Amino acid sequence: MSALIRFQNVSKSFGPIKALENINFDVEDGDFIFIVGTSGAGKTTLLKLLLGEYKPTAGDVIVDDNKVSTLKKKEIPFYRQKIGIVFQDFKLLPERTVRENVEVPLAVKNVPEDQWAVRVDKVLQLVGLANRSELFPSQLSGGETQRVAIARALITNPRFIFADEPTGNLDWETADSIMELLVRINKEGKTIIVTSHHKSLVEKAKKRVIEMKNGKVISDSSAKGTKK
Repeated sequence: MSALIRFQNVSKSFGPIKALENINFDVEDGDFIFIVGTSGAGKTTLLKLLLGEYKPTAGDVIVDDNKVSTLKKKEIPFYRQKIGIVFQDFKLLPERTVRENVEVPLAVKNVPEDQWAVRVDKVLQLVGLANRSELFPSQLSGGETQRVAIARALITNPRFIFADEPTGNLDWETADSIMELLVRINKEGKTIIVTSHHKSLVEKAKKRVIEMKNGKVISDSSAKGTKK
């Protein structure tokens, strides 16, 4: 069976600057993977290649057996519906309630409006915000706001979730609860990829870790610490 995601000899340069160099790894359906590294390691470039925002200078990013770089411009929005993105800075709409923020992807995907309530209720229950649905982002804690972002990423049932530094702006206890939520979502069958520099949280989760430095993968370990 083919991997869900495959980075195959991927390099990306911006003029003389090599942002990524010969990246190779697979993500199987149902995996939970941390991508770690300091600022400038290449994590953001990796994400943008996955989203189709950048095209690789060399190699291929393959998702569901499709080369992302060969997608036409009009196909990119439909392709991105496979991906649930959780951003460090949340990117919620401040003038909309929790429920309305989570509904946005349903509107974009043209899901019939009579299906929205049941789907939103279910996902808010999953992330522990069933009693916060009518509040606005300004009325929520940092952890609650990130849970809304996770609910919004899940609402269209994407193939996988990419969480970009989801605990970067949170205190330890709140960050720990967000990571536990992502692990629980993974146990229910969703593929999760998390970029993080939060070493303690990564070690606690005991998941596969891909470490990057200067645009290269320098290690790729399973939960037991064996090379893959």
